[in-house]
Amino acid sequence: MEGRDALSDPLRNKGTAFTRDERGRLGIEGLLPPRVESLEEQAARVLANLRAKASPLEKYLYLGALQDENEALFYRVLLDHLEELLPVVYTPTVGEACLQWSRIYARPRGLYLSMEHRGRIVQVLRNWQHEVRIIVVTDGGRILGLGDLGANGMGIPIGKLALYTACAGVRPELCLPVALDVGTDNEALRGDPLYLGERERRMTGEPWDALVEELVAATQAVFPSAIVQFEDFNNACAFRLLARYRERLCCFNDDVQGTGAMGLAGLYAAGRITGRSLSEQRLLFAGAGEACLGIGKLVVAAMQREGLTEAEAKSRCLFVDSGGLVISSRADLAEHKRPFAQERPPAADLCAAIESFRPTALVGATGQAGLFTQPVLAAMARANARPIVFALSNPTTKAECTAEQAYAWTQGRALFAAGSPFAPVTLAGRVHAPGQANNSFVFPGVGLGLLVSGATRVTDEMFLAAARALANQVSEADLAQGRVYPAAARMREVAAAVAAAVAKTEAASIARLMYQPRYL
Repeated sequence: MEGRDALSDPLRNKGTAFTRDERGRLGIEGLLPPRVESLEEQAARVLANLRAKASPLEKYLYLGALQDENEALFYRVLLDHLEELLPVVYTPTVGEACLQWSRIYARPRGLYLSMEHRGRIVQVLRNWQHEVRIIVVTDGGRILGLGDLGANGMGIPIGKLALYTACAGVRPELCLPVALDVGTDNEALRGDPLYLGERERRMTGEPWDALVEELVAATQAVFPSAIVQFEDFNNACAFRLLARYRERLCCFNDDVQGTGAMGLAGLYAAGRITGRSLSEQRLLFAGAGEACLGIGKLVVAAMQREGLTEAEAKSRCLFVDSGGLVISSRADLAEHKRPFAQERPPAADLCAAIESFRPTALVGATGQAGLFTQPVLAAMARANARPIVFALSNPTTKAECTAEQAYAWTQGRALFAAGSPFAPVTLAGRVHAPGQANNSFVFPGVGLGLLVSGATRVTDEMFLAAARALANQVSEADLAQGRVYPAAARMREVAAAVAAAVAKTEAASIARLMYQPRYL
């Protein structure tokens, strides 16, 4: 059975690249076509077949089947065509894949932990027969801008971990995707006869906390050196998880901290075009969830390092949520929003907020397609020679505006970036290259930096360093086209730079502890 085992194990399978000697030694002669191919020849066939697929979801399914069969070939194709294929294996296509997950499910990849596993999660984790160094876990509560998708959210951890390998070179067998199935409040899913998750309302309160606590304890028992990345939990849960566990284990929340570093990096790069320092920026955030608050918190920390007080820095960050401006007179504010509540009068709408606050940057993470209307962007253009506009909601169908709208409605003056990729836009004979403000520029490098440094905790300083490293990867040629993020094809270089910055921060922290004077 050795040969058949080698052919069925995606980590060992080489397909038609098995040499004649290997075929004889493994006992698989006759099980493969006679011609021995190189990895490059195999990749050429895959790419031809892939490009013949009619839709992004078909391409996603084809690549997923390849990943389940031959990981070396899957990553060879992905690495050689990062810019083309990242939108297929991750945003925006992964959003559609999650919506259809129970219909396209083919074979196991990752662990599903549900309410029935309470009290024995340690035993379930031990079913994973590899060493694990990075775990990405979601409870499906807020998948991209698509909301509560329950167990269908498994596509997110799988996609994130594929990027750890593709962008940061982390061996795939060290990565574990986990879907924590705690039910769903999505009635359409619960009524779908093909839905593969628990058909109960979403667990909340103490039972939910207890299940997460058991999962965290189990990961520390079974995989004690693993980094835990929390992904796509709903807002209230995400902030509580981060506060509860960040001092207990090596963990981070990509939606909060990774997005924070990504947003801060874009502002640093934009400042090289506008001539404004970070501390001179005024940011209006459309949305007050994980993404916008994550950026706001890191921006405030970075502004303080430029000499502003905390109060001064916070005064330069104004948030708008579904109830209007986040201001101190509101009694309905969630606890995690209150630190950013300002003393100012309410505004009738986003245009009025722009007119009164005069922001230099407009950052959206609302999941509301078309929120940045022509009047909104025209108001930004009146207030700024080069308005910064970040439409961060994923997938593309949820973006607050398109690249074409951003440029057309600001007379080509906007510095635009979006969470998913947009094609270059030609306006009045000039080509504008929108940046992709995606966390894939941050979390792979952060994870790699944590691994190589042996860090046991993840600090805000690491994300500040990651932001600066990412911003430094934006070239003068990028800036000349208005792009405030590097091209996606350079993600491996970016991950290496981010990893080095994170590891250096950890090393500096250790040095401070080692040489701190002791007074007896």
